[in-house]
Amino acid sequence: MSQPEHAAGPRMIAISSGKGGVGKSTVTANIAVAMAEAGLSVGVVDADIYGPSIPGMLGIPSVKPAMTPDEKVVPAEAHGVKVISMAMLTDDDKPAILRGPMVTKYLQMFVRQVDWGHLDVLLLDLPPGTGDIQLTLAQAFPLSGAVVVSTPQDVSLKIARRGLRMMEQVEVPILGVIENMSGFTCPSCGTVTHIFHQGGGEAIARDIGVAFLGKVPLDPNVVDCGDDGTPLIGAAPDSPAAAAYRDIAAALGDTGDASGGIATPFAWSIASGSGKPTPVEPVAGGSDDRLSALDHHAGSLVLRWMDGVEQRLATRDLRLDCRCASCRDEMTSARLLDPDTVPMDTDITRIWSVGNYALGLSFSDGHDTGIYTFKALRAMQGAELEDV
Repeated sequence: MSQPEHAAGPRMIAISSGKGGVGKSTVTANIAVAMAEAGLSVGVVDADIYGPSIPGMLGIPSVKPAMTPDEKVVPAEAHGVKVISMAMLTDDDKPAILRGPMVTKYLQMFVRQVDWGHLDVLLLDLPPGTGDIQLTLAQAFPLSGAVVVSTPQDVSLKIARRGLRMMEQVEVPILGVIENMSGFTCPSCGTVTHIFHQGGGEAIARDIGVAFLGKVPLDPNVVDCGDDGTPLIGAAPDSPAAAAYRDIAAALGDTGDASGGIATPFAWSIASGSGKPTPVEPVAGGSDDRLSALDHHAGSLVLRWMDGVEQRLATRDLRLDCRCASCRDEMTSARLLDPDTVPMDTDITRIWSVGNYALGLSFSDGHDTGIYTFKALRAMQGAELEDV
């Protein structure tokens, strides 16, 4: 597993959906343009490696991007939005036939090896589902939050709920739900027809306890706009759909980094001390699953949490508690690691952040494939927890 370098960056917001065909990329493109019109510096990563569509929707030609002298990719720009996409790297009719590791490599490149310049917001247009790409992004990058797009159709809503639960499990804050294709207003008589029912997105948001960002009505112009490379928000700025996009963009534009705690990503080398995250002060009512500081002493890892609690864990205990596939049975969770094979003086050599929800640890015995979630770390029995 590669470890991220410590760097401040834009708010990263994932736009996701449980299933295809709900108009997620159309929503992403229009929200991005609305944010740019509001004065924000916006980038879009078209993370749908197998079915990229953002460049077409924004009218970006299929031209290979230029490179900077330091070998970073220069993103395309249209309607005030910077974009990187697989569609810019391959021909229109050439499929991206890639295995999982290569997909991960491209995603890493799209975020870290692109000359974005200053950005306020980086939107990540995810493919539908809850697979490798979603997990890679959640683990590799400090997402500020995720937005789930659905239609009011019952089947779409049920699958959208799974997407919401997946983001919750990897501790990505849910910024809200968008109900797309929410009714069609007849341009002649003004009658609203709810083709896919109504109110389902708002009900799911209410049930799960997240924000409902709004309804985007069907608009017959959206097809032509997508084909012409002109977002609806620019082609029909006075339409009800454009108004909905602006309201959603304003809500997301005001959303700060909800993670709290020490800044991520980071990668701390214990021997050299490089990359150690800067501590922050705990706060009253602070989160019990966000770190305010990390320290290492021979044989122990000290975790300080945002709620003011300090925890000291023996490094050998951490090694024995590793839950990766080589140390635990994936089906039964039974321990496969023989404790007798782990030296008593085992220590930690590197620590890095995994998204907003976990730490990666490298040990002196060479093992470095375990992911230690904050929830699991808080539950470990170490030195007695005390207020600091």
